[in-house]
Amino acid sequence: MTTGSAVLARVRDLVAAHRESLLGGEVMPEDALVAVVPPEDLLDTLTLGMSLNYQRDSYALWRAVAAAYQDPGSRWVFTPALVLDRTPEDLARHLLAHRVALQPNRHPEIWRRVARGIADSSADGDVAGLLTSAGRDIARLGDIVRVRRKPEFPYLSGPKIFNYWLYALEQYAGVRWTSRELITIAPDTHVIQATVRLGLCGSEVLEGSAAHRAAVAGTWAEALAGSALAPIDVHTPLWLWSRAGFPDIAELRGAAALAGAGRGTRKGTGEADPWG
Repeated sequence: MTTGSAVLARVRDLVAAHRESLLGGEVMPEDALVAVVPPEDLLDTLTLGMSLNYQRDSYALWRAVAAAYQDPGSRWVFTPALVLDRTPEDLARHLLAHRVALQPNRHPEIWRRVARGIADSSADGDVAGLLTSAGRDIARLGDIVRVRRKPEFPYLSGPKIFNYWLYALEQYAGVRWTSRELITIAPDTHVIQATVRLGLCGSEVLEGSAAHRAAVAGTWAEALAGSALAPIDVHTPLWLWSRAGFPDIAELRGAAALAGAGRGTRKGTGEADPWG
């Protein structure tokens, strides 16, 4: 398997290629909320929407979330306290009407459970209060959502969605974590395929079991240790590289260099910006 500096160099090339929009798919699923949901509602909307982001088309989900938010009659579904004030039947009707929920019973029930978990986390009854109660510390938040109160956060407590949720809150809602290096890579199908393609893991992880996903996440944490990249920073470049059919990295490197030279010198920040 390929290890060490060779992989890190190739990963940096992929990050650079993504920054120059050379991997395609510049519009990410959660971009559907941009210029639709105002900053004061993003934390709750992202969190409740992410709670149903499991085994479904992410682009379709977030388009549905945006449509539901734009409907004045349905916008209340993104406010935890209001969700708890309405009947389960009313919640299901609005979530199904916009196809935010696809399963008529399970999805609205999960939405309501997450809303209650959020509301019970602080006097404010919202996601901002939940994050404040954890000190915006990822380890403490993980202990709340994934361990002590896991039944209140189905799907969201899973390793893939939990870590991607943290990253989305950072990138879209401006949350600054006290320990962002603890956000592991979100090992979905595309990321696993890209990891194998880079030679970091053997093909057995393509089976995608929980153990295999954990192995992929651990491998990336080890590979990026000591670099300026947190594991979650490489998620989107890897995801897009896989979706694009794994274009040659050397060719991408050259194209990225030309694109950067065409605009003059750019000062980097030392970390990836997969949403840039």
